Amino acid sequence: MKKSEIKTLVSSAIEPKNLCRVFFKYDVNYRYYFPLITSDKLFLGANEDDFILDGFSIRRFRDVKKAEIKNDKCLEIIKAEGILDKMQTPQIDITDWYSVFLSLSNVDFNIIVERESLVDDECEFAIGKIEKVLKSKVIFKHFDADGIWQDECYEIPFSQITSVTFASRYVDVFSKYV
Repeated sequence: MKKSEIKTLVSSAIEPKNLCRVFFKYDVNYRYYFPLITSDKLFLGANEDDFILDGFSIRRFRDVKKAEIKNDKCLEIIKAEGILDKMQTPQIDITDWYSVFLSLSNVDFNIIVERESLVDDECEFAIGKIEKVLKSKVIFKHFDADGIWQDECYEIPFSQITSVTFASRYVDVFSKYV
């Protein structure tokens, strides 16, 4: 699909609250989102997984290779369960990564920042909090898989970020125990 077709499809899914199946260049699997906000470069969606909304992700349009509306029994169940009635759009400026991190730095919760790739050695995953937002990178305080805060912060260039996730079950539950 062309980038313009992807943007149009994702944007058109916002108002009717359509579920989108999104395929990424760096993933062999697809993911489901209810798109909530789009900009020229990014989109913010509510993550859908097995009839639950599991936080929000911000992703780059340039990483999407295909998107489609998923209008089937799954969406019918989600609507019947009232899941969409509970969905609220977070107030995040998604113009670019700089504005995303400035918006997220105003709230006090942990997030996930990822660099995804089909090559395992190129993948990066960091969970923690924003320390400082600079023009082309974010300074990020993170904790490890044992829930131990690390002394040194990551400097993550915006150019390497493929996604930011927040308010997910994983982030929220893990954060309670660090």
